[in-house]
Amino acid sequence: MAITRVSDLETPSVLIDLDKMERNITSMQARCDELGIDFRPHIKTHKIPDIARRQIEAGAVGIACQKVSEAEVFVDAGFRDIQIPYNIVGERKTRRLAALAQRADITVAVDSQAVVDGIAEAVEEAGASIGMLVELVSLNNRTGTTSQAALELARHIATSENLRFAGLMIYPSDAAIRPRLQETLALLADARIDVKTVSGGGSGAIREAHLIPELTEMRVGTFLFWDWGSVNSRYTSFDNCAMRVRTTVVSANEATRVILDGGSKALHSETVDSNYGYIEEHPAAKLYKVNEEHGYVDFSDCDALPQVGDALHVVPVHTCVVTNLHNQLYGLRGDAIEEIWDVAARGMVW
Repeated sequence: MAITRVSDLETPSVLIDLDKMERNITSMQARCDELGIDFRPHIKTHKIPDIARRQIEAGAVGIACQKVSEAEVFVDAGFRDIQIPYNIVGERKTRRLAALAQRADITVAVDSQAVVDGIAEAVEEAGASIGMLVELVSLNNRTGTTSQAALELARHIATSENLRFAGLMIYPSDAAIRPRLQETLALLADARIDVKTVSGGGSGAIREAHLIPELTEMRVGTFLFWDWGSVNSRYTSFDNCAMRVRTTVVSANEATRVILDGGSKALHSETVDSNYGYIEEHPAAKLYKVNEEHGYVDFSDCDALPQVGDALHVVPVHTCVVTNLHNQLYGLRGDAIEEIWDVAARGMVW
């Protein structure tokens, strides 16, 4: 049977409102243009080359991929300006990275000499060249290094003919991190080391990008679909959420509770205020528990209880992980399906 309308789909299925997605692409590109910085969308949110092409056509300078395997999919699809904002560690990964650098302009993030040297060995053996952004540790204290260590890393990168110091990276680039960034830039300037790129990131951090004039680009991903976590964090409004997971009620044997056919394998297990998603048709309902294949919904605060066979649409807490759980996404205008996308980089986490 040809799939042309939402009602043709099996559940759970992931629906994308094309009008909202396109509006999100346009508005984020416009925001970066307004700031005078490059926009580099992060494909981890969608993992689909066709959507990335739409972002490039809207004005993006290139893309960001989180892992080597993701980048391989997109290089194979014809993309040639790819940043991997991640420490690539291990001989097999660095060899694959070097092979990519023979086919495309690849830039990676690094935060230690060990990471630099591992990549340098593979790139030299392949006769390739690769750019390196030194990552500064942000206030969330994830990966990254200090200002003084960043200076030493930049100097170390410059000792290899196959490496080029591309600049600095930080995630998330909230305004509070600016003093550390300024300190690092001052150290590099004193050492006469040119900084071409200062790469910021975060769908929430874009709101504060104007407070860090040193930024030259932004890496943003979640903005494409937005999600309930973003609404809860006040990064966006519900009207901008483009992703829904269509589910079906499979059990309704209690007066105030139903069971959906969407559980952790369809929605993931992240929560906002102990809710695993926002049910569009019943805002007061609480999706309070998920097993692998079951979603438990409390309707105590609702006027009506859906029945077996009814469809409910869940705005997920985190879109990026939902994409990685499904083979396909369905692009809609109204009730009509215009696009069926294979999630080409699904499962590419190494």
